This record gives sequence, C-alpha cells and structure tokens, in this order.
Amino acid sequence: MEIRVAVLTVSDRRFRGERKDLSGPLLKELATKLGAEVVSYAIVPDEEAQIQAALLDLADKQGVDLVLTTGGTGPAPRDVTPEATWAIIEREMPGLAELMRLEGYRKYTPFAVLSRAVAGIRGKTLIVNLPGNPQAVRESMGILGPLLPAAVALVKGEAPPNGINDPSWTTRFGKGTNDEEGPCGAIDR
Repeated sequence: MEIRVAVLTVSDRRFRGERKDLSGPLLKELATKLGAEVVSYAIVPDEEAQIQAALLDLADKQGVDLVLTTGGTGPAPRDVTPEATWAIIEREMPGLAELMRLEGYRKYTPFAVLSRAVAGIRGKTLIVNLPGNPQAVRESMGILGPLLPAAVALVKGEAPPNGINDPSWTTRFGKGTNDEEGPCGAIDR
C-alpha cells in the first residue's frame, strides 16, 4: 500500500527563517523509512487560520493520506496546532495521541504528558500532531510508526497491511500477547 504523506512544520521562527527547521526534515526521513512517499513539505507560522488553511489544502485539495505536523503542541500561548487541527477534523483518533503521551512518559521523559497533540480524520486523510523538538519527533515516530500504515489503511477503507490478526504485529511492538486473545487482545473477539 502506498502512503502519500505531507509534513507540516508549525513554528513562527522557522517560518521567518530565524531558525533552521530540523524536525520537518527529520519527519520526512522517518516517514520515508516507513515506506511512505513524502509529497509535500511546508512551514507555517503559529497562526491558527494559516495552520487550518494548510491542513484543509492537504486533506481536501491534495488528498494526501497522512499529514504529520510538528510543533505548536505544547502549553505555550502561541502553541495552537491542536486547536487548528480540532477545527478541521471530522472524527478524532484519540488513541494515537494518548499512546504517544503515555509511551513518551514511560520511556523518555515526564514532559511528554505536557503535549496537547491530537490526531484525527478529515475525509480519508489521517492528521497527527507531533512535538516540535527533533528528539521528541524521533521518539514519537518510534512509538506511532508501526501503527501508521494500518491506521491509514483503515481510514481509507482498506484492509491493513498483513491484516489486523497477523502475529507479526506483536513483534513490531516488542510485546507478547495472550494466545487466547490474539495480537489485539479482546478486540479480536
């Protein structure tokens, strides 16, 4: 399955050229390693209307499968990426952001819980907010990366790669399962 990805960096300073964008290019690299094709990359300022406009263009006009945003997810006054995302998504996928915060907290830093990132669906496009720090981007993609191909397939109305009951899912996440319940636990029932 081909996944067409857009990377959107949200940062006033990077938009103005005052700082080099490290997270966006890293996110492009990590998406490519997942087997995705990065078809768009842009930087927008921390302005809710501009973030919304970019997301709408990527989902509605360009029809990308996955939008990965980086930046603007913290509690600072100018961090408005979650609000912009909420305004345009049609359905939330809370588990992705919850998993990113939980595993980020458990594996890397207690500050992961300060993220206000959201994930949701617009049409057949999955939109996921990621932190703006390059290290946090790498860690977050390590957490979400194995799930993204399946999530994108399901959003598009397709079967996930290898099927949802494929035992290889457990090796991708490094966890065993209860053989009676299958790789997705009670969901398989």
